[in-house]
Amino acid sequence: MPQAKLVYILSLRNAAADRAGRPIDYRGGQRYMRSPLEYLAHALDTTPLGDAYALEGIVFDDDPQSPRDQAALRDYGFFPEPGRPWIFPPGLTAQGRRLEDLLHAVPSEYRRLPLGAPQRPAGKQAFEDALLAQLRELRADVVVLDGLLVILDALVRPGAPFHRRIVNIHPGITRTESPYRRRGACATLDALHGARGERVTDWQRMAAEPAPTVSHTGASLHYVDNGIDSGEVIYDVLGTAIDPRDTILELRWNNFRQSLFPALHQGLMLLAPHIAPFGAPHGASARTPAAAVPETTEEFYEIR
Repeated sequence: MPQAKLVYILSLRNAAADRAGRPIDYRGGQRYMRSPLEYLAHALDTTPLGDAYALEGIVFDDDPQSPRDQAALRDYGFFPEPGRPWIFPPGLTAQGRRLEDLLHAVPSEYRRLPLGAPQRPAGKQAFEDALLAQLRELRADVVVLDGLLVILDALVRPGAPFHRRIVNIHPGITRTESPYRRRGACATLDALHGARGERVTDWQRMAAEPAPTVSHTGASLHYVDNGIDSGEVIYDVLGTAIDPRDTILELRWNNFRQSLFPALHQGLMLLAPHIAPFGAPHGASARTPAAAVPETTEEFYEIR
């Protein structure tokens, strides 16, 4: 079965907020914060996921000329540097290739413009055009978004070249009917407030009102559409119990291992036989159906 060419897109500033690649304070001790990208690199080398996919590129949208991005990445920088911890360990490889050599910058420069600026729509379109050109250059069959802090528009419209080729791994349940639904950039913090019997009504002012208590959160791999985490769900996992005393990073650490890594892994395995090769019509697939999704022990998702 030919491998599907996978391109991974993220915002480094989101990984930096997670303290990816570094120890975090965890209930009186410390634990290493393994990012979804680092998990995927390991899984491609050690599980059947590597038979189904080849990691072709890692694209990030952070803008070196943006003061906000500079501040968000002050402890990391925009590229790996010798002697400085980054979002993944130095020298990390996947399928015999160094992740550092797979990095591509496509900065979302339009974000420097004020909201409502008349030039902003054209700037957003220029960014998506540049992203499309990069994906075509890499001949991506499938694209995985992880904490990309911009909303795609033209790239995911019906009829667009990458419609239903772009999926997102989200740290929350996204199904409309689920009482555990948590969409948007604040999904983990939203779940933590839910465990404390609150619902945030205004994120800018952090205004909240009483709400039914939520005991668990999870993660979803879903197709990307023009909404916010509203695309069709491929696979989700509701596997993370919430302790109301958790910090945001403690809950992120738990949710990555108990829900997000499994949802990413199992969702990609389910998706693999349905991916058409680059340039083929949507719905066409020359790939042999994958075997049943293997059982993966909880220990596998732990850092070794």
